Amino acid sequence: MVKEVVVAEVLVVLVAKMILIAGPCVLEDIDVTLKIADKLNIFHENNDIDFYFKASFDKANRTSLDSFRGPGMQEGLQRLLDIKNRFGFKILTDVHESSQVLPVSKVADVLQIPAFLCRQTDLLVEAAKTNCIVNIKKGQFISPDNMKFSSLKVLKTRGYDSATYDNSKKASLWLTERGSTFGYGDLVVDYRSLPIMRKFAPVIFDGTHCVQMPGANDGASGGRREFVPYLAKAAASVGVDGFFFETHFDPSIAKSDAPNLIKIEELQSLVSKLMIIREIN
Repeated sequence: MVKEVVVAEVLVVLVAKMILIAGPCVLEDIDVTLKIADKLNIFHENNDIDFYFKASFDKANRTSLDSFRGPGMQEGLQRLLDIKNRFGFKILTDVHESSQVLPVSKVADVLQIPAFLCRQTDLLVEAAKTNCIVNIKKGQFISPDNMKFSSLKVLKTRGYDSATYDNSKKASLWLTERGSTFGYGDLVVDYRSLPIMRKFAPVIFDGTHCVQMPGANDGASGGRREFVPYLAKAAASVGVDGFFFETHFDPSIAKSDAPNLIKIEELQSLVSKLMIIREIN
């Protein structure tokens, strides 16, 4: 079932199932990652949710050289494949360089383009050559209107000549809102970006990165996780196709983005509320 909605005089399409992307920021110890995956299985088993397990094999844009980056591509892809086979999850993970795209596409169902790299033509084109969904995170530094041109780099590579959204493209490309730079060390969300970007592709709202405070924690990023539910519920009321949350059973011990991760138990409650708000829309 597909629901058509008119937003700001633009026809957008709300896909029947709510897309949910969730997992740890980065692949940690095997036991920790498996514990997180096991707790997230409840979403995979929900027939009203299109669930994707997210974890990065390498965080190439950490604030400090001393920050934990992850196990690397070779070991990381094996761990993601093990999770995929064990739980049946679809997998989303980041690619930072064109050379990573092909090997990662053999494991991942969604290739994520980090926000800082959303204009990198070679990376976008290489990702578009695969059969994976390409999820482009909107740069903190550009307007939502300009995501049209990042979208076109993927769509034109795949044979489309327009960035205007239609059903034929919904399995090809997603755009993710993750906040905009507001001075130094802070982000804000302009909710106008959601209907603007939904003219080009299905839109995901990244609730945990929107509360991030980049570089504001003495060589690491800070964050205000207590605001995640408020921002996410507001996005659901505006209308989005899915949500992205980095989560952990104990955010205090997470090796990356700990201040903005939310507990898995809190995520379960939040997702239930988001689905109700989304249905009203």
